[in-house]
Amino acid sequence: MNPKDFDPNGVGIEGAGIYGLPYTPETAQVVLIPAPWAVTVSYGGGAQNAPRVIYDASPQIDYAHPSYGNDTWKVGVSMLPLDEWDDAYQEGLALRKKAEKHIESISHGNADAVPTQINAACEKFNARIKSTALELIGKRKLVGLIGGDHSTPLGLMQALAEKHEFGILQIDAHNDLKVAYEGFTYSHASIMSNALKIPQVTKLVQVGIRDYSPGDVDTALASNGRIQVFYDAEIKRRLFIGEEFDRTVKKIVSTLPNKVYISFDIDGLDPALCPHTGTPVPGGLQFQEATYLIQAVAESGKTIIGFDLNEVSPSPETEWNQNVGMRVLWNLANWAAKSNDLKPKNI
Repeated sequence: MNPKDFDPNGVGIEGAGIYGLPYTPETAQVVLIPAPWAVTVSYGGGAQNAPRVIYDASPQIDYAHPSYGNDTWKVGVSMLPLDEWDDAYQEGLALRKKAEKHIESISHGNADAVPTQINAACEKFNARIKSTALELIGKRKLVGLIGGDHSTPLGLMQALAEKHEFGILQIDAHNDLKVAYEGFTYSHASIMSNALKIPQVTKLVQVGIRDYSPGDVDTALASNGRIQVFYDAEIKRRLFIGEEFDRTVKKIVSTLPNKVYISFDIDGLDPALCPHTGTPVPGGLQFQEATYLIQAVAESGKTIIGFDLNEVSPSPETEWNQNVGMRVLWNLANWAAKSNDLKPKNI
């Protein structure tokens, strides 16, 4: 479709780009990488289907948004073709069966088991994400990623590190600081442990954390300030005693460097908003609290250099989980664009 023929007051066109927008990865300013991979999940499954179901749900969006007002759709958001990642999707499904057997083995005390084949495949997948991201960055695209489980954005972080020093703002129920959890080098529970191996990641700010181990606490405390945790219980305590949420948000934003990568695990939200995510935990942010935080980063003068959304597992009966997920993604894409001062295209 020619953008000149697009009606932003009508319905999104199914079969067009993501959100029903008339853009391709070549013409869009914001390009999303689908990452249909969820091999190492340790509880609930299904996140490998997230890119597909988020794409399918996305035309339900209405296009005006606080970032660019009525011109928001003209910024141009697109996703790389899903069929180009079908080989990874199928490989991930096969490896998931082997991962389940490995997890069962170690749960019975076989601590010596090492999932060598799975670790190698995950490393290869991360390398593919990195090379894809580098190609898009070379074309001056603002790049986001749709997981998959939370292991999937490592390659994007590595690609961005070739051009930037940056901090990570992580919205999550979990710290994800475990080293090779369950023997998986690239476990979803190890993403931030792996991200911190990137020298250009100068800061990790974690928000909404409410399910953590003693080791997670010790790792954060031993980081000499490189890791800062805003626990969900403390955020809520401040609200309960009458402190404005805006004060907490300002404190969070003040801890971030000028360049920020946002990693959004959907389980950072109240599980009423994402009941089918792999590891739901009571508590968490409300939708508007999360989007207010993203907006505050964008309006602070800091630059959001990239972002991901992960762990959206489809609802079996309704489109609820993917509906919430695609709306989080819409906010990430548009506020990231705004922070980069991208201009709506003249149609």
